[in-house]
Amino acid sequence: MIYFLSIIFVFCTIVFVHEFGHYIAARSVGIRVEKFYLGFNFFGLGIKKQIGETEYGIGAFPLGGYVKVSGIIDESMDTETTGADHEYLSKTPLQQIWFSSAGVIMNLLLSFFLFTMIFFFQGVAEPDKSARIGNLVEGYPADKIGLKNNDLILSVNNQPVADWQEMTDKIKNSSDMKLFLEWDRDGKIFSDSISIKLEKTLVEGEYQNKRIIGISPLYSEPKNIGLIKSINLGFNRTIDWLTLTAQSLFILAKGDASLEEVGGPVLIAKLAGDSAKNGGIWALLGVMAIISINLAFINILPIPGLDGGHALISIIEGLAGRKLPSKIKISIQSFGMLILFSLIILVIFNDIMRLL
Repeated sequence: MIYFLSIIFVFCTIVFVHEFGHYIAARSVGIRVEKFYLGFNFFGLGIKKQIGETEYGIGAFPLGGYVKVSGIIDESMDTETTGADHEYLSKTPLQQIWFSSAGVIMNLLLSFFLFTMIFFFQGVAEPDKSARIGNLVEGYPADKIGLKNNDLILSVNNQPVADWQEMTDKIKNSSDMKLFLEWDRDGKIFSDSISIKLEKTLVEGEYQNKRIIGISPLYSEPKNIGLIKSINLGFNRTIDWLTLTAQSLFILAKGDASLEEVGGPVLIAKLAGDSAKNGGIWALLGVMAIISINLAFINILPIPGLDGGHALISIIEGLAGRKLPSKIKISIQSFGMLILFSLIILVIFNDIMRLL
């Protein structure tokens, strides 16, 4: 149940914020909003209420949402336009770009807000400089040989280590795939050989095989850092994840990463559920911030059917000084939807394979 509730909470929040961005942008430039829905009302299932010129509703299918405005050729393939001033196509290219990008902007602001609140309320914990283990990854080499939290690593390959940095350097720089560790546990000395695990890690825009054993350092109790520093760290964390998302997509496009690594709703549900179960609400909000950044970046890509595709058409029309014919826009939109549906099929297939 926690997995189901977590994914509903994450998706509904992210989608609502995204669509609300489009809603306020449309209203700000005089574009008529015909529908504003949280969730999808397939087969007319859901609740709705007409307020003024807009139909507000909550669809029975919660994983999504949408804003429908007048006079736009989008995934609905609605080509009915009258040239009225309240239609999307009647607005200037800059106004159209503002409308198209507003959802992405709101997603990034949501991530920034969430990261800031996490830093402000949770504080910041500093890593202990000693070679003492704070946490182990289940199933990794350190866990397999019986190392435990709070164990103090004394030596690597019979070479004493003074702190965490020296220990990790010896593991990273060794050419052997097996090392000999010695550690202290409550005054008792233990030793054993340990295998090295090679794990692909993104470093400066490239995947590298990182030598790891599955341990992380001990951290101090989180300390309050105040609002100003929280805002600064929240902004930096948002930029870091946005950069990482861009680098990951670039690596995928180059073929340096497998399409099998692309995940969809099932993977997101697992991440959200695991975070809520193991780390509580703050961990869940952290995952929400990361997913919001990912969706923002994907949405702004210049692919027809996405927000970036609409913005690109507006830029082209602005530079050309004239509107593209509706038939061309429909063809572009259809091509974009084909790409998107292909991607949806891919991520669903990958999710199913992960379950098998």
